[in-house]
Amino acid sequence: MNEVEFISDGQRCTAWHLPGANSDLDIGKGRPCVVMAHGFGGTRDSGLLPFARTFADAGIDTLVFDYRGFGDSAGAPRQLVSFRRHRRDYAAAIGFARGLDGVDPDRIAAWGSSYGGGHALAVAADDPRIAAVVAQVAAVDGLVSLVGAIKSNGLGFLLKVNLAALRDVARALTGRPPLLVPIVGPPGSVAAMNSPDAVSGMLAFAGPTWRNEFAARELLAIPLNRATTKVGRLRCPVLLQIGEHDAVAPPASIERVARRIGSCAEVRRYPAGHFDVYVEPWLTPNATDQVAFLKKHLTPRTVDTVEKP
Repeated sequence: MNEVEFISDGQRCTAWHLPGANSDLDIGKGRPCVVMAHGFGGTRDSGLLPFARTFADAGIDTLVFDYRGFGDSAGAPRQLVSFRRHRRDYAAAIGFARGLDGVDPDRIAAWGSSYGGGHALAVAADDPRIAAVVAQVAAVDGLVSLVGAIKSNGLGFLLKVNLAALRDVARALTGRPPLLVPIVGPPGSVAAMNSPDAVSGMLAFAGPTWRNEFAARELLAIPLNRATTKVGRLRCPVLLQIGEHDAVAPPASIERVARRIGSCAEVRRYPAGHFDVYVEPWLTPNATDQVAFLKKHLTPRTVDTVEKP
């Protein structure tokens, strides 16, 4: 595993590059590569390495990066979850991966989980060279997520969220440090995720660089983060993994995305919650399905674009 860096909008992003362990998928142009990043406020040391190592063991290079402002990457303000900035970081990481020694630039897969799952779908929709997408428990429609949060927490929650977000906007406009609120919290709290399993679920795999805080201004932008509006342009194979008991990324919204993508979409369902897919007993079957999907669609004979009927 190699520590590498790339530049996104003039700022340094750090990443791990895990070369594929064998040459079975090397057709002379190099090996395929999966570009991976985390979800809302996640860092690369928080549950992603088991997936990355599984891909590398299968002969697929993997690039696992931190968004700007998170983990070991540069960028200020820190802990700013911006879906627009994250998408630009994904695109920069993909461009960097295409130039890695031993990587076939035409066999790049975008991998994302939770908030990052939506990013992977959106970035791939804008990049016709992407060969495949893995979207794990993907947050694909921020507006639907907001409606669900209001139903679970009441209208008072919406007021508290908006007040926190506006206070942070005011701080940004006056050059003060961000107002930070929790990424995960107990039910009813002002947090990005406050389902009953959010705190225990995240702490089960959180790494040493992860911080349970983010700039509150993003609470206003969550309803605008709607990867679902872009997925109709996807032409590459897409694996959508759904946690049937997911209280964060509504399963119904992912099912709608699958219908919009059409024949390019492959759907796998697991009797698991949002955070369960990172740990056993669901980690292994989840990663196994991903490897099977990637090897199927990143081998030389199937890497061509899938046509919709």
